Amino acid sequence: MRIAVLADIHGNADALDAVLRDAHDQGAGRLIVNGDVVNRGPDSVQVMQTLLDRDVTFTLGNHDDLLRLWHARSDVLPADWYADPFWGATAWSAQELDRAGLLHAPADWPMALDLHEPGLPPVQIAHGTRDHYRESLSDRTDPARLDQLAAAPGGGRYGLLIGSHIHRPVQHDHGGTLVLNTGAVGSPATGDPRAQYLLLDAQPGGWQATLRAVPYDRSGVLRRFQTSGLLDTGLSARIFRDEIITARSLYTPYWNWTEDQGIPRTDASWTDFLRRHPDLQPA
Repeated sequence: MRIAVLADIHGNADALDAVLRDAHDQGAGRLIVNGDVVNRGPDSVQVMQTLLDRDVTFTLGNHDDLLRLWHARSDVLPADWYADPFWGATAWSAQELDRAGLLHAPADWPMALDLHEPGLPPVQIAHGTRDHYRESLSDRTDPARLDQLAAAPGGGRYGLLIGSHIHRPVQHDHGGTLVLNTGAVGSPATGDPRAQYLLLDAQPGGWQATLRAVPYDRSGVLRRFQTSGLLDTGLSARIFRDEIITARSLYTPYWNWTEDQGIPRTDASWTDFLRRHPDLQPA
């Protein structure tokens, strides 16, 4: 049995199509989508519909949940976000999905999924971790926390822990538990623009993991930032576009910098941020 585990598509239909073709060519018989299907890119509706039309198992990602919370004006989110123009791209994506009747599709997606195959150690898959979709899982996770996560119900131990969320593929052995991160289909943060995902093989000798990176033409998705109207929503959309161009994380370091400085997220502060970090500027 060969399973494709993919995540962080982020509304990038061209990257998803490339991964789906590659997974088919590689003989994957099952698809697991590990969260963050939507938001950031211009194709949230198309990506969601493509996956819902297939036999796919989902887990919940923070962006899948964010758009539902945003549309409901939930008090889970800070009240001042709703009036902040920086969130224009999120509002746009939520509205697009709502118009298509797809906004609430993730309502019953679980935080985590366990795989059990006879004769093989159990596997847990979550966008972040089973406790929260924003918790990072990687080789940098505190070893004590990995021990907690590796503990399976009934006193056993997971053979594999699979996460996503950080947009960086990982393969790390922790005391006999293999810690894996799928990387990102739609917006990698590794400097490598190829669409990244994970193949998982159930074999008599144990689980075998293969991290894949698939080239695709980015010109289409970059053009749709403009033609869809997404780019007109403001700064965050431009940052999301530039993340596809650079294959680097821009949004998170910029957000953290503005938080540390106590300044608003505006065109002026973005320009200042890039001036201070010229290595992050798109070519």
